[in-house]
Amino acid sequence: MAYCSKCKRNHNVGFISTRFAGTDGVSLETAKWADVFEKVGFSSYYFAGELDRPPECSFLVEEAHFQHPDIKDVFRNCFGALVRGRFVTQKIYELKRKIKDGLYRFIEKYEIDLLVPENALTIPLNLPLGIAITEIISETGMPTIAHHHDFFWERQHFMNNAAWEYLNMAFPPHLPTIQHVVINSSADNQLSLRTGISATIIPNVMDFENPPPMINGFESCGLDSVNKAAAGDGYASDVRQALGVADDELLILQPTRVVKRKGIEHAIELVHRLGMKAKLVISHASGDEGYDYERRVREYSKLMKVDTYFVSNIINEQRGLTKNGRKIYTLEDVYPHADLVTYPSTFEGFGNAFLEAIYFCRAIVVNTYSIYTMDIKPKGFSVIEIDGYVSDEAVRKTRKVLADPEFRGKMVKHNYETAIHYYSYSVLHNKLKTVIKDCTGCPL
Repeated sequence: MAYCSKCKRNHNVGFISTRFAGTDGVSLETAKWADVFEKVGFSSYYFAGELDRPPECSFLVEEAHFQHPDIKDVFRNCFGALVRGRFVTQKIYELKRKIKDGLYRFIEKYEIDLLVPENALTIPLNLPLGIAITEIISETGMPTIAHHHDFFWERQHFMNNAAWEYLNMAFPPHLPTIQHVVINSSADNQLSLRTGISATIIPNVMDFENPPPMINGFESCGLDSVNKAAAGDGYASDVRQALGVADDELLILQPTRVVKRKGIEHAIELVHRLGMKAKLVISHASGDEGYDYERRVREYSKLMKVDTYFVSNIINEQRGLTKNGRKIYTLEDVYPHADLVTYPSTFEGFGNAFLEAIYFCRAIVVNTYSIYTMDIKPKGFSVIEIDGYVSDEAVRKTRKVLADPEFRGKMVKHNYETAIHYYSYSVLHNKLKTVIKDCTGCPL
């Protein structure tokens, strides 16, 4: 249990979400926040419907997960409809009561001083959870930092619903003991406009003060250093062979799920127009958004005669072996081998893959999605841009990046140095420390 020498007392923070497991953005950013909390004297505890945190600091309530059958049933009856049946309302309150009882037990068991809902008061995948958290905060006056990653009004399919009173009440709630944190300026503007709530902007970050071991500073940035970069601990030295990339081929990495807003057609067209021997490698599967778009991507790849590999079966959050004995790699194992990263998304809440490419000193192609244009581009990064379509200029610059190691090296070094200034752990630490102090009154 953490002890604050300035306050002369212990501090415990309770993170709340639908899940803390795997490599989704919320889970990853929560781990970074927890590191900051621990450095300023808090012990971290976790409440969710799925957890991969240590058991001694975890509190599981299955109904908190958005994939719980009852929660999915509520969602189906509330979204895509204008009227919900009375039985749905009753189910919402029954589930809310069960989750709320669990939250009270969680707070009591771990003597929680500060709550941090992670996107649970933002995206209404679990309406009962959001309502339960809101009532807990109202009833206890518990100091709360609500960390918002993406709001419901940013997703069109949430706008047609039969749950407006719940959305207005809890997604997010407007309560005096809540400090709100958003990850980009657009979210800040819309939150204020729609609800009157003011927020602090804390972007997603990576540990740029500590480059990955295989990079060793900037001397290994660039395509000519793949062998050196791949050395690491030796495990991932055969990544290119495992992905079916020949020695004379480019490995072009699309480090995303196969969903419509990722704009993967642009990556396929770019590879086609480069006229260079290459494989486009897509790291993640479609997930829970269906497979229609994946079929579209496969068909478009054939039409454009681009070798597109879907390799989610051998890329996971942890190394290991598949059932048939193939090695499983992490995405971090693959980045150092990539000759180019494509990120042609039409919408992102922030863009973790952008930071990952910069962190591993890879050149990147970026579609000018709104948050990139508003928040990231003004920082001065050097990237290959497309603006809704693959232009001749984007193709020309991509060829130059791939063919000119000196030009590429200067680009990725500049990007890394820029990211240190704007998106490093020290930026998170300084901004979050101020929010914690304002929320708790602890002098830190």
